[in-house]
Amino acid sequence: MRVFNCTAALAGLALVAATSLAQADNHNHEWTESRWGKDDQIGSANLMTPERVKLAAELVTTGKVYSLGMIVGSDTPAFPPRSLSVTVLQPNQITNSGLGENAFTYNDDIFMGWLGIGPQIDGLGHAGIDHVYYNGHKAGDFAKAAGLTELGLHNLPGLVGRGVLLDMAKFYGVDMVEEGKAYTADDVKAAAAQQGVELREGDVVLFNSNWMNLLDGPNADPKRFGAAEPGLGVSGAEYLAELGVMAVGADTWGMEVVPAEVEGEAFRAHQILQPQNGIYILENMDTRELAKDEAYEFLFVLGQARLKGAVQMIINPIAIR
Repeated sequence: MRVFNCTAALAGLALVAATSLAQADNHNHEWTESRWGKDDQIGSANLMTPERVKLAAELVTTGKVYSLGMIVGSDTPAFPPRSLSVTVLQPNQITNSGLGENAFTYNDDIFMGWLGIGPQIDGLGHAGIDHVYYNGHKAGDFAKAAGLTELGLHNLPGLVGRGVLLDMAKFYGVDMVEEGKAYTADDVKAAAAQQGVELREGDVVLFNSNWMNLLDGPNADPKRFGAAEPGLGVSGAEYLAELGVMAVGADTWGMEVVPAEVEGEAFRAHQILQPQNGIYILENMDTRELAKDEAYEFLFVLGQARLKGAVQMIINPIAIR
């Protein structure tokens, strides 16, 4: 049984097709023209230059590896109606001893489910404004049932660069940031200053709120985890987009604050980052160990499955300190 139960407020947000702000933005077509040209498919991944990758590699001093992908299963809270299941089987081995005289036997597994569940990357074909997506692509032209013909995650070679963790729980002085708390531009700047890190173009910026303690901590509450969340606010998203970061992630299922700062708006930070600026979004990143070690700068490495036409993908990024 799925443990996810969405609150009425979140359900209302999900039903909003376009807010008045989004509609106003949609009539301003400047955002539909990518800074990397009309044929660009990878957005901010263009910032992943050899020079930046080499500089990021120099951040490795201890060699400690952090797995950022939370463990995901059929009971993991997910934005409805997303779900998954895994079936393990031994094909064509039930009535024999396997293959060959050496009795080779093996297990296989069948995955059935949504790729945007658990630890995930949102590709540039995910979030849009009134059915218009990054670089001006209209849903009717590229969002086919059998896969995206533009902006599919198979175009992304991966993401490697300087990772920066902003520990918002530490910044606010709390054990866990509460739902509905928006990280404003001023908060982002102040948290970076408190931790002694400078945010730069091409960074992968991750936020820690300790929200994942609701999944496996002593006071676990998966219903609360999935019903709302703290996260990036509108001004914070605008600030990171202005800086030109490569990706933004968080330890929550939706990355941005829920309920929204403005009643009636739905996932406005997604729209600022993705269709308007080509920035990747990483969700359900387990950042707690990084925060515990005060590892605020690190080498970030992500190599997602390159499934042709995919919108999203379950991932396990690695931070190396």
